[in-house]
Amino acid sequence: MTLHEITPEEQVELDKALYDALNPLASAMRSRASGLPGDRRWEADPVEVALSALATWKVVDTEVKRLTAIAAGTAGSYGASYEQMGAVWGITRQGARKKWPDAISRATTTTATASAPLELCGGRAELMQDPSSGDWRWTGKGADGTHGAAEGDTWYATKEEAAAHAGAFLREHAVHQP
Repeated sequence: MTLHEITPEEQVELDKALYDALNPLASAMRSRASGLPGDRRWEADPVEVALSALATWKVVDTEVKRLTAIAAGTAGSYGASYEQMGAVWGITRQGARKKWPDAISRATTTTATASAPLELCGGRAELMQDPSSGDWRWTGKGADGTHGAAEGDTWYATKEEAAAHAGAFLREHAVHQP
């Protein structure tokens, strides 16, 4: 069993707690949907009753996702990286960044660290990694003297992706001989 798995006993307790929390909401939603008084709200076609329970689980699922995003944002505000959040959730760093794009504020990250320069087509670009998120961006100067950088707040999931964009810029701003 891994750190984030639960025991069978904990699963039983969790199921009970979720059903206990779900029942009042399901009853209220079923009563509104059926128009029946509270004591008769479950008197209907079994398919309709089952669908009302499913609709209630959808409401709970949406709320769990909202609360999960808040928890990710809180973790990010305390310095957790997307890599750490992904590990807890069982997904990659990139998956965590996609799932909770605002969990780590770019304004609070530390200075990006530069990697080795990329020299192509007579120009030069620097690739920089954000130490907090692990994402990459680039800045460079083409052979024709044009300065460029990743647009706005654009960050790339991998160094290779940032290098590809930097390389395209350098190729576009190469000095062409007549």
